[in-house]
Amino acid sequence: MTPITRAAVAAVAAVVLGGSVFGAATAHATPGTDITAVTLAQAQIPAGLLPFVAGTDLVVREITIAPGGSTGWHYHYGPVFGFVRSGTLTHPGPDCVAPVFHTGDFIYEPEGAWNVHIGRNLGPDPLVLDVVYAPPTGKPLFEDADAPDCA
Repeated sequence: MTPITRAAVAAVAAVVLGGSVFGAATAHATPGTDITAVTLAQAQIPAGLLPFVAGTDLVVREITIAPGGSTGWHYHYGPVFGFVRSGTLTHPGPDCVAPVFHTGDFIYEPEGAWNVHIGRNLGPDPLVLDVVYAPPTGKPLFEDADAPDCA
């Protein structure tokens, strides 16, 4: 991990862990397979506390996808930032182009229904992701979606 990405992770973690941490996030149904998610921390950042932040529920999760598993097609209401802790992530988006992320790689997913995507573990080892979600206050972490026509 580069010094810049380490600094980014440290900054996000400081905001999340320095805020008001409370119980686990509500899970939503997903058509994913062989996936588990553990909520590590959650904090609400109220509107007006930080410049340009309209209010968000920051959630830190560890996501594990077994070999052959996937997240299912979905999108997010707020931006998502993550790192591949171990394994390999294949990540097709709305155009079905599938970039591959390896251990130590940074992932950014912009918000919006236009950005439907799926995370797949096509490798032989478990895929472990450390992810920070930043949806607007009260919105779910993700929304299930249909696969794009190209899929």
